[in-house]
Amino acid sequence: MNFIETKIKDLYIVEPKIWKDERGYFYESYSKRSFDEAGIQASFVQDNQSLSQKGTLRGLHAQTPPFAQGKLVRVINGKVIDVAVDFRKDSDTYGEHVAIELSGENHRMLWVPPGFLHGFVTLEDNTIFTYKVSGGLYNKTSEIGVMWNDPELNINWGISPDEVILSEKDKVLPLFSEVKSPF
Repeated sequence: MNFIETKIKDLYIVEPKIWKDERGYFYESYSKRSFDEAGIQASFVQDNQSLSQKGTLRGLHAQTPPFAQGKLVRVINGKVIDVAVDFRKDSDTYGEHVAIELSGENHRMLWVPPGFLHGFVTLEDNTIFTYKVSGGLYNKTSEIGVMWNDPELNINWGISPDEVILSEKDKVLPLFSEVKSPF
């Protein structure tokens, strides 16, 4: 595995080594040894998967301590723009974000450590998005979120705003400036 540093400390693009032949391909989507060697200490407690149609935007979400989560995210089928926003109040990059295209074709992953808001938008129908979760299990009372189109964050989601499909919960999230970081 190749761990690529992003402009934000502790946030990594992960590129697996892929073996291809006439049958198809094989790769390790996670290796504890590789993560340990990269200095990423994560104890995964849950795997999640979603199927979404083009334009579905999920996020921006996090869980507060003691239920804070890290996420190793990837796409099995389809394509997304995946976004992580640094929400660590003492970080030099607080409020900055990284947006990356993840797809079933490029096999890239993103390691999103605790302390980040996370979200993604699907660019194709029948996109299967999956992620491993470290830290705390899902806890509804610790959920926090920020509006996906917050002007302060200025995220380019790669899709027209009128194409975005949101859950009722995500339609009423507060602005970034209205949420106090617990990290």
